Amino acid sequence: MIYRKLGNSGIEASAIGLGAWAIGGWMWGGIEERQAIEAIQVSLENGINLIDTAAIYGFGRSEQIVGKAIKNRRNQVVLATKCGLVWDKEKGKLHFHSDDKGITTGPSQKKVYIYLEPQSIREELEKSLSRLGTDYIDLYQTHWQEPTTPIEDTMAELMKMKDEGKIRAIGVSNADLEQLQSYGPIDTDQERYSMLDRKMEKNGTLEYCIKNNIAVLAYSPLVHGLLTGKITPERQFKEGDLRRNNPRFSPSNRQRVQEMLGQFAPIAQNHKATISQIVIAWTFMRRGITHVLCGARNAEQARENAGAGNISLAANELQTMDKIIGEFLPTMEGMGT
Repeated sequence: MIYRKLGNSGIEASAIGLGAWAIGGWMWGGIEERQAIEAIQVSLENGINLIDTAAIYGFGRSEQIVGKAIKNRRNQVVLATKCGLVWDKEKGKLHFHSDDKGITTGPSQKKVYIYLEPQSIREELEKSLSRLGTDYIDLYQTHWQEPTTPIEDTMAELMKMKDEGKIRAIGVSNADLEQLQSYGPIDTDQERYSMLDRKMEKNGTLEYCIKNNIAVLAYSPLVHGLLTGKITPERQFKEGDLRRNNPRFSPSNRQRVQEMLGQFAPIAQNHKATISQIVIAWTFMRRGITHVLCGARNAEQARENAGAGNISLAANELQTMDKIIGEFLPTMEGMGT
């Protein structure tokens, strides 16, 4: 496994991290807790020490499951979670409506707001610490950015938490270049990045992170499983699964993705690896991408993800993959870079 520093924090985290969104069950058609705990523990046993969760994932459930899984193993974990999405108050910017299964299009059980007022994120931190069963967070991140609270006020509170030893490093997620610049001395930026999502390369945020030694945590590198090679055009998704009505997962797109991934097969065979592992390796070998967050809902998926940390793609292999991606991407609806 490759380990890289989280910005200037001095914290070393595995290049492959476990993304715990699906473990919360919300928006993923539910979860079996025992399997989720096994996925976390197998990740740790196979060299992954970075676990990334958030309060909103399952409205606290993901954090609770992570807490159970790392009990008596806290010193083996670089624990990352997030703040700023609240459902217990109607303040800040309304982000979406939701029920316990997923986002809804109209009035629902919960209204989720983006809210980063200092006292609110202080309250969120304490709740996360309780759910996770720990007295400190290694990396605390603002989940989304909002216009009603000045960034300097949010950052001041985060710095205070750091001085108190409640958090060790500060990060942001889903931020544009102006917001990144306004935060100042942050350690990480977590953004959507994959073969099919390359916005960071064009909007200046990736280059800013490189120049300022900000670690980049790429989330959804496998595009919710689309790039694993395991989601066929015939696959049916459960109610509440975010992929169910997503245009990216249309049968025609899935067919084209399967064809693209099929052309990676010789490279995968050369490394005795799966397609999924080759895709993960391609991602963490991109310039500026320091860590890749991969979801796993069971031990088998966790073991496969961790195995990608042993792969080093040659320059000609990377060039071949880039060429294949460039040829197929224009034929897929709703993809783009």
